[in-house]
Amino acid sequence: MPQRFSEPLFVISVAARLVEMHPQTLRKYEREGLIAPSRTSGNLRLYSDQDIEQLRQVKYLVEERGLNLAGVQLALDLTRELQALREASSRGKANGVNLEAEHNRLLRMLGHVDQQELRKRRP
Repeated sequence: MPQRFSEPLFVISVAARLVEMHPQTLRKYEREGLIAPSRTSGNLRLYSDQDIEQLRQVKYLVEERGLNLAGVQLALDLTRELQALREASSRGKANGVNLEAEHNRLLRMLGHVDQQELRKRRP
């Protein structure tokens, strides 16, 4: 990921305008742990392009998909896991990683039970 993408650039009022949310909503999402903007020495919040992208995802999940904040947190966690898996795979670093096992682990995070796996466990 380019350095500039994670560089804190935007104060809360600009970030709120970019994602079309109220600044108070951004503060709430920070309190809930959905976003973690950088802070200046004066404790001013600064948002990076990466933070803006994550806020857009949160907005989509809440407004378009109807998720509550716990669901949003799960979706954000899964997004990070999937991105890491994709990066490892594209760099050829998946050699030591069982992609099928990782795939199944992510599905279990969503409460999915693999029927084939259940049949294997039955006596």
